[in-house]
Formats: sequence, C-alpha cells, structure tokens
Amino acid sequence: MAEILAVGEAMERALALLEGGDVVAIPTETVYGLAGDATNGAAVARIFEAKGRPRFNPLIAHVADLAMASRIADFDPLSTKLAEAFWPGPLTLVLPRRGENGIHPLVTAGLDTIALRMPRGFGGELIARLGRPLAAPSANSSGKISATTAEAVAADLGEKIKLVVDGGATPVGLESTIVKIEDGKLMLLRPGGIAAREIEAVAGVEMMRGAAGIQAPGMLASHYAPGASMRLNAGRIASGEALLAFGRDRAEGWEHAVAVRNLSEGGDLREAATNLFAYMQALDRSGAATIAVEPIPLDGLGEAINDRLARAAAPRDKIA
Repeated sequence: MAEILAVGEAMERALALLEGGDVVAIPTETVYGLAGDATNGAAVARIFEAKGRPRFNPLIAHVADLAMASRIADFDPLSTKLAEAFWPGPLTLVLPRRGENGIHPLVTAGLDTIALRMPRGFGGELIARLGRPLAAPSANSSGKISATTAEAVAADLGEKIKLVVDGGATPVGLESTIVKIEDGKLMLLRPGGIAAREIEAVAGVEMMRGAAGIQAPGMLASHYAPGASMRLNAGRIASGEALLAFGRDRAEGWEHAVAVRNLSEGGDLREAATNLFAYMQALDRSGAATIAVEPIPLDGLGEAINDRLARAAAPRDKIA
C-alpha cells in the first residue's frame, strides 16, 4: 500500500522516487496528480500503467517557470501574456513543441503540440528541485472521478504506487482550463479552474469552442465517471436514486433519494467546483445505481462543472 506523507515531510522521498524513474501522487491547486519525469519514457509508461490510460491520450507537462516552458514549446506574444497573467495556476497552454525538447514522445501522444502548466505549491517546488518537467495527469484510474484528497488517491491507486503526498483537500477542485493558441487565435479545449471570460479579458479576444478530436488531455467523451450511471438536469428524483443537488430549490421527490450532497446551498459555483469530485465519490459509495444531478448554470465555472458532468454521464464505451 502507498505510503502517505505530509508535504512538509515528503520532498526528499518524492525526489528519490522520481529520480529512480518511479511515479508519485502529489497535490496541486486543481486536483491530485500522478507525477513522473516527463523526460523518462519508463516513468511516463508507469503513469499509463497505474492509471490504465489509453496511450493515445496525451499528458500535461508541468514546469517550474517560464524559462523551463520556453525550452519545451514556442511561445508567441499572446501565449506569453497568458502565462504571465495566470501562471502559476490552473491554466494549461497547448503550444507548438520545440524540436529536441527532451520530452518523451509518450507525453505528447504523437501530436506536434504540447500541453504545459505551471502548478503552485509543492508541485512547483518539486519540479524546481528535480530540474525537469513532470508529466502529471489526475491521480485516479483512467476515466474515473478525479481525486481531491490524498485519501481518495490511496483508495484508488494505493496498491499501484509507492507514495502519496498529502497536501489536504485541493482548493480549486477542478482540473485546469486548457487553451490552444494558434495563429493568434484562442481555442477552448477543456473548461476548467479558470473561467473562460477571465482568460478572454486578459487576451483581448474571444475564445472559439468546438474543437474536434483529441488535441489535449481530458478530451475523451467518457471521463470522470463514477460506477453509478449519471442523469443530468433532473427535475424529478426517482426512488432509489442518489441526488447531487445545487442551490436551495430541490427537485421533486428529492426526499426519497438514497443519499444527497449539495454542491453549494448558496448557489456559489466556485464552492460547487471545489466539492464536485468528492461529492460524486460520496454518492457513488451510497450504493445507488443512478446519481441524479440537478441543473447547474452554465455561466463562469458552471461551464467547467457541466463539462465534467456531461463526460461522467457519457456512454462508457464512447472514446471521443
């Protein structure tokens, strides 16, 4: 079973494992990540093995600073502006990768672009100490609910990895927003921890949506899924269902739900984003075959929350 160490005790142990080509589960501001040296093919392969992740699904390379990122990808003025505004933080930039950048091909899954992010806290410090980027998808079995606590990581992957670094519950609770920059245009590939309108305000241009195919991590149609099926925008709760609620007004029949978790009684979308994965996991443990979800607004972080819920509810055999 994986050893769990608090952030104040874990640095040297984590570095030793990473230097040896192993993987480590680490806290970030978004969700917990399963980290391995992005330049080491064996380490990246261990990430895929532990997660059971399809090889065609690329990974995000996490960097310590803009200088490290610039050795890996080509930054134009717009991408530099966004990095300076939102890094470190929950924004991933998909950029043209530089030749001979040292990143193992498994990370990019054959694409000519690479997804880069600069995390806060322990993750950033770990990368700086290691001196090399870390590939770090969410620390959960592929397609399942992302982990926002060390305990959730250990319950899922504890038999497959050696160390979980415990930084407490993650403050954002959603994966990063992924944006592709190409020819001065912005494409939203995945909504996430930074609302699209915040990015547009800095960029000065509107983001396009509707990207086709797998251009970045987190674009599989079926993803973030619990064992139970998901029923979205529920106005009535059937007997035997669990309820993922939002706000003060309840769906008809809610009192008959097997279990209830309210993402935010006050209708706060940031609070809802923080609670999303933990509450999905709690309802999945209730034994209900179906989790009914009350409607959630699409504005701000609601776009990212609805994106995750739609992927959790998608047919499990749907790839893209």
